Amino acid sequence: MAVTGLVTALAAIAGRDPAGCALVAAAVLAGQLSVGWSNDAVDATRDAAAGRTSKPVVSGAVRAGALWRAALIALACCVPLSLASGVEAGAAHLVGVAAAWAYNLGLKATALSWLPYAVGFGSLPAFVALGLPGAPWPAWWAVSAAALLGVGAHLANVLPDIEDDLAAGVRGGPQRLGAGRVRVMLPLPLLAATVVLVVGADLGAAGWAGLGAALLPAGAGIAAARRSPRAPFWAAVAVTAVDVALLLAAGGDITR
Repeated sequence: MAVTGLVTALAAIAGRDPAGCALVAAAVLAGQLSVGWSNDAVDATRDAAAGRTSKPVVSGAVRAGALWRAALIALACCVPLSLASGVEAGAAHLVGVAAAWAYNLGLKATALSWLPYAVGFGSLPAFVALGLPGAPWPAWWAVSAAALLGVGAHLANVLPDIEDDLAAGVRGGPQRLGAGRVRVMLPLPLLAATVVLVVGADLGAAGWAGLGAALLPAGAGIAAARRSPRAPFWAAVAVTAVDVALLLAAGGDITR
């Protein structure tokens, strides 16, 4: 829901009309549902072994087969909904969805586990921009910042489950680094995204103020990592909030 809302807001700021924004929302939501449901379906056995009762399959709320069917239906809907914004825009979004499915189906257990997140998030500004009249290519800073946000999201998503993942034989990039290193590294790609937005989008004084607002929690989170293991995570949440605000502030120039 968060990703769908962000991309829809970006589409509105970039100049998509209400119908276009609705198409963006529907396409992104369908893609996100297909990715989330397939992820739970793939991980059902592993989640059960780890005792993750918050997962719907483990709790008995739904069967893995039902999740697979729902994921495939959502994916089938995602294709025409994406292409309704234009062939170029639709292709960009479907590349991102395909990257996310590749993560679920095996890349999550490799050293390249971060790559699908970078591709998936980086494809979203391209989807918005290429859906505008004339299919203009997105600005480099929009794609780069979104990709860096994706890498940060990967680290944050994996961090709580690193020990369980290692016990189950899942050795993605963060698992190979270990929880201690990931906690310290977590804010770094998000800070890099902040710098890219401030410099690339030329946001002026507001952008530099945003960079300062991101540096403070990031530095505090890293400094407190040993005393409070959750501090870098909450620091990353704060930096992500700044990045999202900067991205939306620059959204009107997403093709510049």
